Amino acid sequence: MDEDVTTIHITEALSSFRIVNLLESYPNLEKITCSPSVYNRTSDTYIEALNQLDIEVVKEYHWGASKKPCDYEDELLKLAAEGYKASEIAEILGITVNRVYYLLRRNKTKLETNTKKYDYAQVKSLRDDGLKAKEISEKLNIPLRTVYYILNNK
Repeated sequence: MDEDVTTIHITEALSSFRIVNLLESYPNLEKITCSPSVYNRTSDTYIEALNQLDIEVVKEYHWGASKKPCDYEDELLKLAAEGYKASEIAEILGITVNRVYYLLRRNKTKLETNTKKYDYAQVKSLRDDGLKAKEISEKLNIPLRTVYYILNNK
């Protein structure tokens, strides 16, 4: 039971059972927010009953993850720069892998990692010197498919 909470956001249509559980969990509830689609699926009878209890039901959007920086964001970026995988970062920080991917996308300009692992100029130079793709692959110790990728992209 949380007596300090006066406003909650729901993501499922209200039912009599759900209303009773909300009232038991939040005795000082004054406002329930929900998306328009959830509001439209909720019975007018339930909304009117809540209004009689001085609990307002309001349509309000709550899309996506919070835009506010979280306290572990710097640590996440540091771990990513050190080469940790998303699953490893999630385990270390105790968050979901999807949250890791979201924060990495949101902060991709802050990441100072070089996405090119191979020297494209060196690969093309070796080809110009007459080496075949397989020979370049063996000489630079990189996968053959990567050599072909570099040579076929302009």
